[in-house]
Amino acid sequence: MRRQVSIYVLVVAINALVLSSCSNDSHRHPGKQIFRYNEASGIVNLDPAFARDQAHIWVCNQLYNGLVQLDDSLNVLPSVAKRWDISEDGLTYTFYLRNDVYFHDHPIFNGQKRKVTAADFVYSFNRLADPATASPGAWVFGNIEKKNGKYAFSALNDSTLIIRLKKPFPPFLGILTMQYCSVVPHEALEKYGSDFRKNPVGTGPFYLKNWEENIKMVLRKNENYFETHNGEQLPYFDAVSISFLIDKMTAFLEFAKGNLDFLSGIDPSYKDELLNRSGKLRAKYKNRFNIIRNPYLNTEYFGILMDTSLEIVKISPLKFLKVRQAINYGFDRRKMIKYLRNGIGIPETKGMIPEGMPAFNKNADYGYSYDPVKSRQLLAEAGFGKDNPVPPITLVTTSDYLDLCKFVQAQLQQLGFTIEIEVSPPAAVIERRAQSKINFFRASWIADYPDEENYLSLFYSENFAPSGPNYTHFSDALFDSLYRKIFDINNRKSRLKLYRQMDSLVMTRSPVVVLYYDEAVRFVQKNIEGMTGNPINLLNLKTVRKK
Repeated sequence: MRRQVSIYVLVVAINALVLSSCSNDSHRHPGKQIFRYNEASGIVNLDPAFARDQAHIWVCNQLYNGLVQLDDSLNVLPSVAKRWDISEDGLTYTFYLRNDVYFHDHPIFNGQKRKVTAADFVYSFNRLADPATASPGAWVFGNIEKKNGKYAFSALNDSTLIIRLKKPFPPFLGILTMQYCSVVPHEALEKYGSDFRKNPVGTGPFYLKNWEENIKMVLRKNENYFETHNGEQLPYFDAVSISFLIDKMTAFLEFAKGNLDFLSGIDPSYKDELLNRSGKLRAKYKNRFNIIRNPYLNTEYFGILMDTSLEIVKISPLKFLKVRQAINYGFDRRKMIKYLRNGIGIPETKGMIPEGMPAFNKNADYGYSYDPVKSRQLLAEAGFGKDNPVPPITLVTTSDYLDLCKFVQAQLQQLGFTIEIEVSPPAAVIERRAQSKINFFRASWIADYPDEENYLSLFYSENFAPSGPNYTHFSDALFDSLYRKIFDINNRKSRLKLYRQMDSLVMTRSPVVVLYYDEAVRFVQKNIEGMTGNPINLLNLKTVRKK
């Protein structure tokens, strides 16, 4: 007991020290603009080759740059590359680099300013693709042409980079905006090796000043940063201070006291305190904080296995289209979002492509809404009723989504369904889903890159799991032909019509039950200006400042 009390006191003392550090930043540095936020999940690696989760992506976005970047509307914009050309066959990409981009000042450069060249991107991309690096982002270059074992990355000169693909892939520019594709200097990797993870050298608006793992991280302004905004050099902040409080309620209290400038997302520990059922700030906080809500590229859904050669499909009522459609019509998504998620989420179900993507069409004539009368009618047409009830259907989920599944279960039960819920660990669900051993499962799809093709790839017949992401084993000849056709169209706007046609086909066949499209939610102090939201929930601090 004494040992437990001692540990508790130690934890309290450490938290107090961290919180004191957060709240005193501005007092210790008068006149300096410091942005403060908390990262509950922690950060263990500052190497962009390993930026696979939000915490790491956010900080890497402050430290590094790539050839291109996204704006809040998912348009690809210049970054280190000032412009680019794409060959008519869609295979050759030529990037023309700026000549005023420098790596952060560092002793490895012997006091010299080190300019970024095309050869640095060749090095960075080859390193990312090298199996020896073991980067989770190596897949981004899976479509790069190879000759004699070497990837087709080449530097024509210091300011011209050429990349050649095996086959056309219009979303490739969007992929290059990912933090995996950041430029890094070979000198730093040669000096630090695997320790580059805690000794980052990039080109971004901030550089690493200090890092006490699990305690605090401080980034300082890069005085040589190349981007400007309205004629002013970026970034505006002098520093970024990141704390690592694990308890999200503690972080919320610090935000409420003004010791943090920014709070991301909604946690059950404080969602009812901050938001009403409509997803709006409660009255007592309206004059203290601003809320930023925007569509997030995440579609939450139930997947239905469609492969009728499998025994679990043969014996399931889900093999009937009208039963699948009845489920889609059979529950109130708006009520679900209101009461279970405090209004956070978009209950429209126009397809798998979520709101926030250009191809999303809120006026589309496909998709599903709550219509219990229609649901009962479809069940009757499928041959089910009081004298022939629908056989039980098992829905497999993880504990995180149990409340949503129970809501759907209760509403479908009123229509004649018997839904049995099976709760399994995430790893087990992923494995069984990939092996086609689950007939009805809860899942989500967060875009790997900002193009609608990423969502539609879930239904291409050549992507059947386990080798691909088609977990439902959906197969449709027309869909497949349209999917292959999109790779011949480089202009994204020209692809939108095809994307919508393909999404409509999926909804008509109903291999999925779309639950809702997610939203990213941010809370900021009233004195923060320039903070925006975006569909990939990327934290961009270079144009943010304090009043």
